[in-house]
Amino acid sequence: MPLTLHKRQAQNQYYDEPLGAGVLPLRMMSIPPGTFLMGSPDDEPERSNDESPQHPVTVSPFFMGKYPVTQAQWRLVAAMPQVERELDPDPSHFKGDNRPVERVSWYDAMEFCARLSAHTGREYRLPSEAEWEYACRAGTTTPFHFGEMITTEVANYDGNYIYNGGPKGDNRGETTPVGHFGIANAWGLSDMHGNVWEWCLDHWHNNYGKAPTDGSAWLSEDEGSRRVLRGGSWLFIPRNCRSAYRLNNNPRYGNSFNGFRLVSVAPRTL
Repeated sequence: MPLTLHKRQAQNQYYDEPLGAGVLPLRMMSIPPGTFLMGSPDDEPERSNDESPQHPVTVSPFFMGKYPVTQAQWRLVAAMPQVERELDPDPSHFKGDNRPVERVSWYDAMEFCARLSAHTGREYRLPSEAEWEYACRAGTTTPFHFGEMITTEVANYDGNYIYNGGPKGDNRGETTPVGHFGIANAWGLSDMHGNVWEWCLDHWHNNYGKAPTDGSAWLSEDEGSRRVLRGGSWLFIPRNCRSAYRLNNNPRYGNSFNGFRLVSVAPRTL
């Protein structure tokens, strides 16, 4: 299918991948190429050692989903022909068409990408960990793309806890619909902090000692190794929602706080 590129306010380009009548299309935002410092500086509050050493990474252009994949989008793709494994069409604990899909494993997310790629003729995949952090930061160097602190007025996390002098807030105890807060970073991405953890391609490593510097996924020979998740969730405390924070989990597990968003390669027409 030919792509139609659009521009939004602030001149962000995107394209929409339609999936079916009455369902939000997959809105894929253009992420420009660039170089950034991955990880957290030594003076960032409540940082973890696995966010070190901070190192420059050069990233090629790509497209990333404006939102995590929703339950309605999941159902439509789960009905497409199987590639390698079966998919539960309704796995989520917190029901709602425009809530993010959750309780999906890393392998489930990979199957979703494979089915969608086969259906559209375009490559869809999970982001590398470097791509995810680069896109989340959108040129910023603060703990969150909107600044030094976080509140539950702009993100969904456990507001019983505070970060860096910020206020306490709501503890919703569940996911919120994508785009609920009506804000996005400079590259048009929403819900990058909180709501659901997002699977990345990478196998887990305890630090960045030998990490790639070209934005590619860092893989190991151990197919059973744990995989990386980013972004925080409705269940977790605010420090876990930082741009640099890293989590890992068994790729076979799907929890009510695990979701994902998509990446596709930038078309040549740009």
